[in-house]
Amino acid sequence: MRDAFARALGEAARTHPDIALVVADISPAASLKEFLDENPTRIVDVGVSEQAMIGMAAGMAIAGLRPFAYTIAPFAIFRPFEQIRIDLAYQQLPVVIVGVGGGLAYSALGSTHHTLEDIAVATAIPTMTVIAPCDPLETGAAVHAVLDLEGPCYLRLGKAGEPVLTDHAVQPFAIGTLRQVTEGHRVAIVGYGPILRLAFDARARLTPRDQPAIFSAHTLKPLDIEGIDRLLSTFDRVIVLEEHVARGGLGREVLARSRTIDRADIACFHLKDEFLHVYGSQEFLWAEHGLTVEALVRAIVGED
Repeated sequence: MRDAFARALGEAARTHPDIALVVADISPAASLKEFLDENPTRIVDVGVSEQAMIGMAAGMAIAGLRPFAYTIAPFAIFRPFEQIRIDLAYQQLPVVIVGVGGGLAYSALGSTHHTLEDIAVATAIPTMTVIAPCDPLETGAAVHAVLDLEGPCYLRLGKAGEPVLTDHAVQPFAIGTLRQVTEGHRVAIVGYGPILRLAFDARARLTPRDQPAIFSAHTLKPLDIEGIDRLLSTFDRVIVLEEHVARGGLGREVLARSRTIDRADIACFHLKDEFLHVYGSQEFLWAEHGLTVEALVRAIVGED
């Protein structure tokens, strides 16, 4: 997804001379080499100073530029929270905060590099748009789409090597709209971010009659409430899948809507409300949180 972001940013920069990139002690040279080669004066590295990254991006936006502030997700949101809230959101400045490696993507680096609660934090900020693409194609689409936003945006990305999931999607990408990716029967899985891959892996293990529909809730704010209501009215069971704690996540929103639509059964898969003290791959940590293909399959067929 980092490479997809870099490609889309480079493409957009060719027709948007106001695009600038501010990074905080992260080396984007490999994936952003083309952007750097074409725009050597449109990137600034502020070092280990995320607050300065946001403040600088705010100043650029006031001056008429379209800045992207790019660094590892926990440092993009948590360290400069006050600057995001006051410098960007309060003034409704068009700055895109790009958090790379959301969720447990930086698995082996431990809890300091994990973002369990960033969606809750970001969606609570007034005027903030929050987008979490599920694959490289949605990442590219999001980069181009956020250029039309008038206020700040948090763009939560994976890290690298994520598979393409939406190349045959039923519906196109559009900010603020729940996106149907596959057809399905009886059961719908709705989620966001790279963990949506587990839904595809579970789907592949089932017969056609048992395969669920899959939806990408790539925009967490503004959330497509009408789309969520349609899911709850259409399917017998709705499964929410997210790489985030329950509080402030998508599952809580879906459960809240289900109280007004007494039809669908709801199952929520999310991260535990705890810091893990084990290390391994991202998939290993997902499993430690109970997020596995096997668990999803049981939920789809009604054995949970």
